[in-house]
Amino acid sequence: MAVIGIDLGTTNSACGVWKDGQVELIPNRLGDYLTPSVVSLGDKNELIVGKSARERLVKYSARTVAAFKRLMGTNHKARIGKMEFTVAELSALVLKSLKEDAEAHLGEAVTEAVISVPAYFNDNQRHATKLAGELAGLTVNRLINEPTAAAMAYGLQDKSEGTYLILDMGGGTFDVSILEFFDGVMEVHASAGDNFLGGEDFVDAMVDSVLRELELGREQLSPQHLQALTVQMEMLKRHIGSKEEHQLELQIDEKTVSWTANQTWFLKTVSTLLLRSKRPIEQALRDANIPLREIDDVVLVGGSTRLGAFRSMVGKMFGRLPSCHLDPDTVVAMGAAIQAGLIARDEGLEDVVLTDVCPYTLGTGIVNRDAPEKGNYFLPIIERNTVVPTSYVKQVCTSYDDQEELLVQVYQGESRYVEKNILLGDVSARVPKGKEGVEAVDIRYSYDMNGLLEVDLKVVSTGKVYNKVIHNSPGTLSESERKKSKERLAALKYHPRDKEENLAVLARAERIYETSLGERRDFVAGLLAEFERTLEGQNPSEIEKCRAQAIEILENLENEEWH
Repeated sequence: MAVIGIDLGTTNSACGVWKDGQVELIPNRLGDYLTPSVVSLGDKNELIVGKSARERLVKYSARTVAAFKRLMGTNHKARIGKMEFTVAELSALVLKSLKEDAEAHLGEAVTEAVISVPAYFNDNQRHATKLAGELAGLTVNRLINEPTAAAMAYGLQDKSEGTYLILDMGGGTFDVSILEFFDGVMEVHASAGDNFLGGEDFVDAMVDSVLRELELGREQLSPQHLQALTVQMEMLKRHIGSKEEHQLELQIDEKTVSWTANQTWFLKTVSTLLLRSKRPIEQALRDANIPLREIDDVVLVGGSTRLGAFRSMVGKMFGRLPSCHLDPDTVVAMGAAIQAGLIARDEGLEDVVLTDVCPYTLGTGIVNRDAPEKGNYFLPIIERNTVVPTSYVKQVCTSYDDQEELLVQVYQGESRYVEKNILLGDVSARVPKGKEGVEAVDIRYSYDMNGLLEVDLKVVSTGKVYNKVIHNSPGTLSESERKKSKERLAALKYHPRDKEENLAVLARAERIYETSLGERRDFVAGLLAEFERTLEGQNPSEIEKCRAQAIEILENLENEEWH
């Protein structure tokens, strides 16, 4: 039975499988390797996932949701129409769509997967990702860090040993990892990142800049007009360097506004974001303690690394052109597929020993009576960038007379004060009464390759051990809640697969119609009417012919806007 590798992305997702000695990317029902991570509800509450859903963002903004991965591991719920979904449930719908595409492509049931996560995802976010896989009907054999997956794709593709700096910027997150590949071993030396820095932030900065120049606030625009402006800025971001100036017609507050954009404006708008992206790079280099001269290659991963401004910044930092000969949008899925092949023990794949690191420091809160300030201080137990799997123990003692219980709160972060770090959960141990500082407890943290944490407390005087795997993170469900969520998602009906291509064309044409004026708008209206008449005729060959013509015309219309 095949094990698939999945890149669950903020903007797009992809999957692949190791087959016949190489990675085989799996096309979705539309024949694309990328599936937009967007979920929408149709008029009859049928689920629409992927490209068709993305095309509905403007016209049906209240019934469509995107970029939800950024809220993974929180209690956030998104409303789509009259229904509410957790982030894990929305991610499960995307994963289920990928699972069905894989089953259709491979001709067999798919129940196991390797799923990629940003290296800088914390424990809560990793648990939520595993939950999403479970809700989608998948056994998640491994969570693999995205930069590590990319390095596997590059290392095994080129068969070249060396030290790689991986810069992975997608739609919502930015990860930096330094890895070394040698003698069949892939060792991660350091990871750093920013979970709220990606292509979505560049677009948001552009939207805010336009509105500032027009002296408008986001609240003054309807959801549809705000979404339409966002789509235009996304397209502008991709084409900003193609010519000196871009003339745009913006739909603002029921009026059409002419607006000019150029490279100077763009660089000024995103300069702060580019500066932010330097910090994790510098931190990873410091933590790894590797000189720049020992970095053999700088590898770009993720669609947002296509930005000319980002590539220019990286080139200046390292004095060389970064590598990007593998598709940055699919390289993580390729690496996840390689890891899936290793798990499936594919005979055509040479075994690779993969080490990884804990991206954050893990510790607990203590009362430090020697410190000048009162309050709970952070006691690190596993330092960030420690190679995993790992297990560390530190000893604490009671903090007041006749204490009967010692509560160990588990934190993740880098601040010396616990209130500035992330609380993951807690474990308590019963201790014999006695004077302050007499009873001691050994705290052992064990961190595995999936980034999941187990805590053991051993009372030194009695030998009693208390154990807990940290599960009580935001968004985590009990067994009964998981069952209910699975049943609820299973009851939702997906839009028919055989009609998805037609829906995508209709939604795309409607979006272009709504952002057009005059003759262009009339032309698109005629195109829509012709396609709808062809659909009503229910002649498969005529529908296929008309659809192909419509797609070509729509692509030409979108390209005309930028070239």
